Amino acid sequence: EGRYRLMPGIIQALTDAGTPFSILTKGTLLRRDLPLLTEASREVDISLAMSIAVFDDALQRTLEPGTPSAAARLETVRAATDAGFRVTVFLMPILPHLTDSIATLDDALGRIRAAGAHRVVFGALHLRPGAKQWFWQWLEREHPELVGSYRGLYPGASAYAPKAYRQWLAKRVRPLLRVHGLTGHAEEEAPPREPVPGLAARRAAASVVTTSLGRRADAAAMLF
Repeated sequence: EGRYRLMPGIIQALTDAGTPFSILTKGTLLRRDLPLLTEASREVDISLAMSIAVFDDALQRTLEPGTPSAAARLETVRAATDAGFRVTVFLMPILPHLTDSIATLDDALGRIRAAGAHRVVFGALHLRPGAKQWFWQWLEREHPELVGSYRGLYPGASAYAPKAYRQWLAKRVRPLLRVHGLTGHAEEEAPPREPVPGLAARRAAASVVTTSLGRRADAAAMLF
């Protein structure tokens, strides 16, 4: 995107078509397009979301090499908030034993709130085929003491943490959301009914998915 600058054209095309859209990213190039997004939001509903999984810099560099730091992403959240958008942060995946402690979650949510975010969607780690094999190798190299526990949580071909763990995690996160004055929900829960975040006043009539590969479908746009 930094080289080909596709997003400005996509934003303009959706706006010209009167199509509401949302952007979910873990990148910081969103800041480049904020003036255009602000202008577009006068015509269509736009929602913006940032994905931030890991707030520890050393851990983040080993898990997401080459991606912006949590601090850089939070600066982007702040810039979007200052531009008038109500930004959602996807606090996921939360990693069992690595990023699910009360202290870690409290720090993350405090930083998210300080950046001006409006809402948080949280969820436990998914280990789908392909990603699962890579993660096992990473875990054996970086945290061999956790291998047994993770294989118990994600046995065989299972991609999802057990329901009991997800419920435990939700009970841990919800009080912290209230402490920090954030709304939010677990990824598998239906979100509270509220207006689509953005500057435009009129209700969304339709939505489009635009991925980095150019696919389209009837849902919110998920970019990068």
